[in-house]
Order: sequence, then C-alpha cells, then structure tokens
Amino acid sequence: MKKITQLFTAALLSLVIFTGAAHAKERVKLVYVEWAREVAITHVAGVLLEEMGYDVRISSVANAAMWASVAAGDSDAHLAAWLPMTHADLYARYKDQIVDLGPSYVDAKLGFVVPAYVTINSVTEMGANIDKFKGKIIGIDPGAGMSQAAEEAIAKNTSGLGKFQYVSGSDAIMVASLANAVKRKEWIVVPGWQPHWMFGEWDLKILDDPDKIFGGAETINTIVRKGLDKDMPEVYAFFKNFDWKQLDLSSAMVDNKNGMEPAKSAEKFVKANRTKIDELLKAVK
Repeated sequence: MKKITQLFTAALLSLVIFTGAAHAKERVKLVYVEWAREVAITHVAGVLLEEMGYDVRISSVANAAMWASVAAGDSDAHLAAWLPMTHADLYARYKDQIVDLGPSYVDAKLGFVVPAYVTINSVTEMGANIDKFKGKIIGIDPGAGMSQAAEEAIAKNTSGLGKFQYVSGSDAIMVASLANAVKRKEWIVVPGWQPHWMFGEWDLKILDDPDKIFGGAETINTIVRKGLDKDMPEVYAFFKNFDWKQLDLSSAMVDNKNGMEPAKSAEKFVKANRTKIDELLKAVK
C-alpha cells in the first residue's frame, strides 16, 4: 500500500510539474541605458508585456553593452537606438546581428545645451567664451555617440572648440552638474537631447550647430534580437506594431527624476493612459 501511495504521489507530482511547465511564463529580457526616455519607455514596455503574460526581466547596462547583449541574443530587445548619428558606430558594428524595427520616436534633437541666461546662441561662440565655461564641456558616458562627436570636434577644432576639455561621465552626473550651475546662475554647456525631462525642469536652449557636429534630427528605434519573430511571435509583434509615437512619456520621466522607482512610475503611467494604450494594443495583434 505504501508503494502504491508513493507511485501515486510521484505521478501527481509529475503531472503538476508538467502542467506548470506548460503554463510557465516565457521570459522576456530587456536592456536599457540610463537615459531619461529609455528608462521610462523600457519599464512601460515591461509593464505591458507582463500584462500579456510574460515574465519580464529588465537590466540597466552601459550603452555598448546594451547593443552587444541584443546582438548576442542574451537580451531580446532594447528601445534606445538613436539613429542615424548617435549610435552610428554601434549600429554599423551589429547591424547584421540584430533586427531594426524602426522608430518609436521621430525628430529627436541633439546638441550642446546651455541655460537660457547664457548670452550666446551658437556653438561657434563657445570658444570666445571658454573662460566663462571654465574650459569644460560636462559630458555623458564615453561610449555614447554624442561623446564621440564632441571629442572629435575638439580634436579637429570644429567650430573653434579645440581648447575645450570634454569631461565624460553619465546622464545623471551631467544633469546634477547642470542643476548645480543653474542654481548658481553659472555658465555651463552639456551635450543634451530632446526628449528629456530637463527641458521641462529648467529654461534651456540648444545652441545652433552650423557645422553639424551632431548631425540633424534623429529617430529613436527599437532593436530586437534575430529569431525573436520565430521564438516569441507575439512579443515580436508588440515591438514591431505598438506605436509609441502616440504616447507622451514626459510624466513618467518626471516621476523618475523625482525619485519614483521606474517600475512604479511605469505602472502609474499605464493606469493614467489606459484607454489610449488599449487602443494601441489592438494594432499589435
């Protein structure tokens, strides 16, 4: 009798394991770089994918590692490809190993950003005012295309920038330096971009860039790993067909800036925009 009970228990356990495996959530791995919009959009995407029944894992990584992870198939997607300029070198390196699903944002602007009280309007005027900027451009992470473009401009003395020092760091360090300078009404110049919450926080301007150091307006594209369309067709369809251009992520970016956990701000954003999001999700299926 004891043996029969053991066999029955083992059979029942096997059935539970099999049933659980059959209904186990597929895991989706997303990576992002710590830029304001990328933090917001990645976590909102994570909330929506979880609603669709997936186990979503989200990781913050360095810019180059973000691209490498998707190219290697270690991650399923990132939503942070600034093209054609900012991520040109990374796109060229990995374009045969990834799938570009097109823009989630259009007309993104890049350039050197200063507070509105700074009395110049063009990059070509920076050299004549180098002392007011203390000889420095306060930069972002060294792997970013904007950092490389700025350093190249300095090396080539483009727009008279040859005597500047580019101080690389991160988005967070750049913003903290900007906040401190604005508080003190000091001159500061940083590489910046729109969309970014800092343009809502402070009165800023992007300097005219006649020598096209940062190129023209860009798009922000969604990149997925090869084979995602076959392995997880519903996830692929979500990334391909969900029209992020119809959503304004500013409120989530501001919440993140104010210290809310990105996962919580994403949940708040989805709840506040439920009707519009449900409408956009219809196009996914």
